[in-house]
This record gives sequence, structure tokens and C-alpha cells, in this order.
Amino acid sequence: MLECPLFHGGAFQAPASGTWREVRDPADGSLLGRCAVASVADIDRAVEHAARAQPAWAATHADERAAVLLCAASLVEARLEEIAALLTREQGKPLCDSRKEIGFGAKVLRYYAEQGRRVFGSLRPGAAANVRNIVSHFPVGIVGAIVPWNYPVDLYCWKVAPALAAGCAIVVKPPLEAPFAIAAVAECLVEAGLPAGTLSNLPGTGQEAGAGLARHPGIACISATASIAAGQDIMRNAAGNLKRLSLELGGHAPFLVLPDADLEAAAKAAMRRSFSNMGQICITVNRILAHEQVHDEFVAALVEETKRIELGPGIDPAALYGPVTTASVIERAQQHIADAVAKGARIISGGAPATKGELAKGLFFQPTLLDDAPLDCLPMTEETYGPVAAIRSCASIDELLAVSNSLRFGLAAYVYSENLERAWALAERLEFGAVGINVSDTSELQAPFGGWKLSGFGRELGPEGLMNFLEPKHIKMRVNPIPR
Repeated sequence: MLECPLFHGGAFQAPASGTWREVRDPADGSLLGRCAVASVADIDRAVEHAARAQPAWAATHADERAAVLLCAASLVEARLEEIAALLTREQGKPLCDSRKEIGFGAKVLRYYAEQGRRVFGSLRPGAAANVRNIVSHFPVGIVGAIVPWNYPVDLYCWKVAPALAAGCAIVVKPPLEAPFAIAAVAECLVEAGLPAGTLSNLPGTGQEAGAGLARHPGIACISATASIAAGQDIMRNAAGNLKRLSLELGGHAPFLVLPDADLEAAAKAAMRRSFSNMGQICITVNRILAHEQVHDEFVAALVEETKRIELGPGIDPAALYGPVTTASVIERAQQHIADAVAKGARIISGGAPATKGELAKGLFFQPTLLDDAPLDCLPMTEETYGPVAAIRSCASIDELLAVSNSLRFGLAAYVYSENLERAWALAERLEFGAVGINVSDTSELQAPFGGWKLSGFGRELGPEGLMNFLEPKHIKMRVNPIPR
């Protein structure tokens, strides 16, 4: 049986409340182990440890901080198979996807190890000849991070690596649903030489541990990946301390199929981005908007691609699509499907839990396509966060654009077209933080990731991800002329 205690002050700790939570394999419901549940008292202790560690870590040379991150990345890579198995068993995704996630996490550690060495200052012109203006950057202070269960290792590294590289101690709230792979990565950071108190891991609920981080006066910055409702709660709790916030919140990505699109490529991409990780991705495809000239042909190709999906336990090396992570995902998917059908949509693939053979033991749901989805149905207006994609035909490119921009979400969008000039012009008018043209993934290590509108603010990845955790300082100095 696996056990995930709290980690702070350089040591594993039992929770102050004595509360633990079972962690089960979503593929068959079997018990994997238990996870400590952090309380506000645990948050307070971790922040005390971080406050003692912060001055020394901030004063540590960037090269020394980089050495720790690089060593941790090597340890993660050496233990990739072990950590991937943990991630698959607790979260459900296939081993191939777990390996990819952990490998990318190691790349993020390496990237920010180097990026932390490139925090440059500048000398700015002054209003007078004897004035010099020096602008430099300093660590923002102790960071609080909130990590979700859909890509726990990835998003853990997205937050921890730049914060540590910037010279910030960090207190992390990992997800109770998937704590074990994160704990294994944290062990790599500690073994790499991270000083005691610099990193804390406190799995817990959003209502207590997450709110405790957001309210704590010793936390200078919160970086969270969460739902819109959770992000709004974080903002309210953080308002009293005027914390810096970086919030990557819910999405509702449209997938636009233009008349000149490569329909085979578009169908493959729409299927993969709709149902990878069983749709439990903030940039998953929710709305597929196909121009009426190609709607029928595209939908036929998409249905064929979707019907090829075979579900299976993620731990099976042959599995490419696994279970959802929690029962609430299935409940929400069923609610969204029922609402869409009641309003006139048609189920053209899937639509129900997968109950064949051994799949009945786990949280498996058939990848579902809904055609003729009305604009007011739940899958077209709210994030399903599950294996459901709604399709609608549009009469013009202007309508494709208007429907895409009609919602309060603005994280990612996708455009498929062979006319790159048209696609580029359309991408510039889409109100989203990232747009993929003929690609089905908008994340890129060296480019900023984040949303517009209610999908949040602040950016992760790229140089911008490091700047989240740095404060600029201006030093204005009068200099005397050289004595004659």
C-alpha cells in the first residue's frame, strides 16, 4: 500500500488533524493507498519553514539553484518508468501519456534551470545627466501553488521549476486524487539538494488547504490551475493581502473547420484533442464548428476516427485511452449529454458508460459526439471536462468567428485551413490566449500559456513563466562628475 504524508520543513509529517484519504485506481476501483489531508494548521507550519528558508534561497547564486534543478531533472528521467506507473494507477491515463507527461516535466525543470540564469537588469536613461536608473529583479517571496489532478506532474513542474529558479520558496497543494507521482518528483528535488523548507508538499482540499494558502499573509504569490469558480474563490481569499495571482482557469475551446481544411487531418486532430486524457484537459476541444460546405464529410470522418478508440486500463501497455479520474466526471458528462439531446442534439457516437467486460469495474465512459448541438445546450456553453464534444454547422466564416468568441472563456482555440493567410487573419481575431493553426496542442515550452476573459490571467511556460515570480526594483542614483 502506498502512503503520501505531508512534506514540510525538510521532513515527512503526519497531518495535524490526523485525517487521511483513500486513493483508488479509477480503472478498477482497487485501493492504491492513502494520502494525508492538510489543514490550515499544516499550512501555517509549512509557511513558517518557508519563511526561515526564503532569505538564504533568494541569496543563493542562480548557478547553484540551476544545479539543483538540473540534478532533479536527471533523477526524474532516471525514475521515469516508476513515476509513470504511479501516475497511471492514480490518475488513469495510459502509460504512454504518463511517460510523455513526466518527460516533459523534466524538460521544464531543465528549461527554468537555465532561464533562471538569464534574469537581466538594465540601465535606463535619466532626466538629468548626473542621474542613473538601474532596474533589476528580485524574488517575489514565498509562493503558494495549487495543482489539479488532470496533469499533476506537468503542472507541478510548471509552477515549482520557475518559482525555485527565481529564488522563491514554494508551498504546494497537490491534488488528493493523484498525490503519489508528485511526491516522487518532490523526492527527486530534495535528493538533488534543495534546502529544507524551500519546498513543501501539502495535499488537501480547496476549501481548506487551498483557501488557507490564498489567505495566508506570509504567502506573496499564488499560482493556481483550477476551475473558474475555484479561481474566483482564490481571488476573494487573496484580496486581503493583495497577493500577486497567476490563475490558469477553465476553458471551452472551439475547433474551427474551414471549407479548405484537410478534412482527414482535421478529423484525426479533433478526435485526439477531444478525447485525449478522456477530455479532462483545460484546452480540450469542447465545440467543433464546421463550415456547412464540409460539415457532413468532416463529421463522417470524425465518427470513424472516434469509433476506432478502444478503452482499457491505463496500466495496459497497449491502451491509448483509459478511464476518467473521478465519478463526478461521468455524472457531469451524462448531465451535459441529456441537456443537449433534450434541446435537439443527436448522439452520433458513444453517449453512455462503457460496461463491457472488465471495463464495468472502472470509471470508463464512451467517447461521445453530439451533432446539431444548439448554442444554448450545456456542452456548447459550459466546460464538460469529460469525453464529450459537441458539433455545429456554421454558414460562414463570420459565423464561425462569432460563435467562437461568444462565450466568457478564452484559453485556447484551433483552426484547420489550408489557406494560411486566412487562418492567420482569423487567429488574430479569436479572443483566446492561444490559437493552434493546423495543430491540436497549443502548449509549447518556450511560449507563454494562459487565458483571456474568465479563463484567467498570468502566464506559465516561456520566459513569462519565470517573471511571475520576480519583482522589479528601480534604483535611482545621482552621480557626481569626475573631479578635475
